[in-house]
Amino acid sequence: MVVPLEGAIGPASADFVNRAIARAAHDKAQLIVLRIDTPGGLDTSMREIIKHILASPVPVAAYVAPGGARAASAGTFILYASHFAAMAPGTNLGAASPVSIMPSAPEKDDKKEKAGGVDTMMKKVTHDAAAYIRSLAQLRGRNADWGERAVREAVSLPAEEAAKLKVIDFVALDLKDLLGKIDKKAKLETAAAPIVEVEVDWRTGILAVITNPSIAYLLVLVGAYALIFEFMNPGLVLPGVVGTIALLIALYALHLLPVNYAGLALIALGIGFMVAEAFLPAYGSLGVGGLAAFVLGSIILIDSDLPGFAIPYTLIGGVAAGSAAFLIFVLGMLVHGRRRPVVTGREQMIGAAGEALEDFEVEGWARVHGESWRVRAAGPVRRGERLRVTAMQGLILTVEVVR
Repeated sequence: MVVPLEGAIGPASADFVNRAIARAAHDKAQLIVLRIDTPGGLDTSMREIIKHILASPVPVAAYVAPGGARAASAGTFILYASHFAAMAPGTNLGAASPVSIMPSAPEKDDKKEKAGGVDTMMKKVTHDAAAYIRSLAQLRGRNADWGERAVREAVSLPAEEAAKLKVIDFVALDLKDLLGKIDKKAKLETAAAPIVEVEVDWRTGILAVITNPSIAYLLVLVGAYALIFEFMNPGLVLPGVVGTIALLIALYALHLLPVNYAGLALIALGIGFMVAEAFLPAYGSLGVGGLAAFVLGSIILIDSDLPGFAIPYTLIGGVAAGSAAFLIFVLGMLVHGRRRPVVTGREQMIGAAGEALEDFEVEGWARVHGESWRVRAAGPVRRGERLRVTAMQGLILTVEVVR
């Protein structure tokens, strides 16, 4: 069973590989071939894949292919964990150092390195990763020293040198060559076995889309704006439905991603400030502060600099500009419109000016807003006198004479 592991390793690819391993066990396959081409990915997703490889009743062969592919960073760990490791000519592996989520402060002297600092945290993460890859190397009988160098020094190797240093088991020209070499080494009779290519299914495709940090970021904003619009216009229903669904999907995606919840809180705070600017006479202070909080929260939302797991600054800038325009100007216009006097219905009749059409003592006819109305007054009224509406009961207006 050939399972592609391509692109950045994240929740979607981990779910796909894990289900493929379970399927291979169910179908009693002889071998699983992970065809790897990855720049790396999330540590949590990588470890999840490795746990399933180590527990798999079916042997797993990690194969870096085709030519030009790589098994960098997390891909190197997965290759070390597999029962068989192979590479096609023209491929490489390594550069497995953990990536810091924050810039490291320069060390001036040992006394200034305090427990809990950025440098200390990175050292702890690096030591942990080095011990992890060494344990995998010892388990599979591979070059543990070079694996540790890949973590500590970010070194890389091409396929031929990796085979010489016993980082991998062999170099294979193609899948047929790989299966033939495994057949000779492990006697699994894979050379003539039928090959089942596992394709990425719709579930993995959808999960890959919603766990894309840019898509998850946009879902949060669409959900928030749709709910704001629904609250401002109760009864429209559609914005509320769309907003709720978008937020729930976004929360699921953020649960799977390395999210900085301080960033998420800043985004919510920024939206709140910009909405408040439309209702309160803050002379721009709330709007500017909200925009600053929104942009800062967007930048730190995803706790990773790994390829494929960062929100582009261009997207943040565009969304921030659009949010400012929408929330400050459009909502401001809506609030201004709500404050305008009512020009239709019962409310607009109170205080309206009119003119008596005839003489009468208690009730008679008058013209109000260009229409003839039955009116009632407290005293006698003469034709042509100016009137003002003070109340409305049914289709009869109560008026008083304007002196």
